[in-house]
Amino acid sequence: MKVARRLLDSVKPHFNKGGRFEKFHPAFDALETFLFVPGHTTADGVHVRDAMDLKRTMFTVIIALIPTLLFGMWNVGYQHYRAFGMEATLIDTFLFGFWKVLPIVVVSYAVGLGVEFLFAIIRNHQISEGYLVTGLLIPLTMPVTVPLWMVGLAAVFCTVMGKEVFGGTGMNFMNPALLARAFLFFAFPAYLSGDIWTDLSPEPGHAVVDAWSGATNLVTFDTNYPAIASASDLFWGFEQGSIGETSVFACLLGALILIVTGVGSGKIMVSCFVGTLLMGLLLNVLAPADIPNHPMHMPAYYHWLLGGFAFGAVYMATDPVSAAQTEGGKWVYGLLIGMFTVLLRVFNPAYPEGVMLSILLMNVFAPLIDYIVVEQHIKNRIRRA
Repeated sequence: MKVARRLLDSVKPHFNKGGRFEKFHPAFDALETFLFVPGHTTADGVHVRDAMDLKRTMFTVIIALIPTLLFGMWNVGYQHYRAFGMEATLIDTFLFGFWKVLPIVVVSYAVGLGVEFLFAIIRNHQISEGYLVTGLLIPLTMPVTVPLWMVGLAAVFCTVMGKEVFGGTGMNFMNPALLARAFLFFAFPAYLSGDIWTDLSPEPGHAVVDAWSGATNLVTFDTNYPAIASASDLFWGFEQGSIGETSVFACLLGALILIVTGVGSGKIMVSCFVGTLLMGLLLNVLAPADIPNHPMHMPAYYHWLLGGFAFGAVYMATDPVSAAQTEGGKWVYGLLIGMFTVLLRVFNPAYPEGVMLSILLMNVFAPLIDYIVVEQHIKNRIRRA
């Protein structure tokens, strides 16, 4: 690190005011603060000293995402070899998925950071660290068969329409990665839902097995819920779906990291799961007895296991910018996300996965929830006084 420090110090004057590359100072500053803690502190005014700056917060989230990324890579290979009825070692399975997922991650970061750098240079402001997490969230919410140009388009839409038009990181009122996912879903639905695993790499001398289906369990759930995978397979993640969403176990590992480090809100995560369970139980009671395969009959806890609910509750709903900020508001915010997720899945045949739209909807209402909570606190204090 001493070598890197000396190298940065030697070229730094060229990027400072008056240097040859002055206009590229935001890019240099981003690299320097990425590698080293800034050497300046607040000079006046009230402030808080804390080693946990925004970059360290973002890195903590990235570490929490690693279990879903690694399992997603393995699952891509597992689903591939399973489709052709082939046996493969753990290493072969993982490497197949690794080489399929890696280009998606690279394109997401390259395009998204490129746009971030461009805006920073044009506007002459520091490059924010928010895309360190967003650049990984976008690939994890995509099926592995998504075209790379769509990933690049999502990264541009996420950065420009999800953040920059509102003033950059910290000013967005919706989760940028989720907004990009919603944009692609409504713009190119055939690539993001339904039989998303049918575009498989050919295996010489092997044909896809007759029993193979590229449809996710959410599609099956919408038409005949008893035909979906077992609860065990859904929990561990042995199913088709977006790269990072299939394993509830991997998401829970990430949740543990976020809660222990204080980066993610445990209140929001728990309330999301509770809201889903309560609404699922209510629909079980109201389910029509004459239609035994109706999705309202499905055990309520299955909604925890299906699709991207766990991924959304852990990594998306807890976004510190777009989520509710008050402690009481976090409970209401999470409960409503869980409830709306179940309602959308059961009563919207065109789009059985409801967690994405539920989170975006509650992102819009989060300020109102916080306002109501604060007003109620004020009234309670006046009453006590």
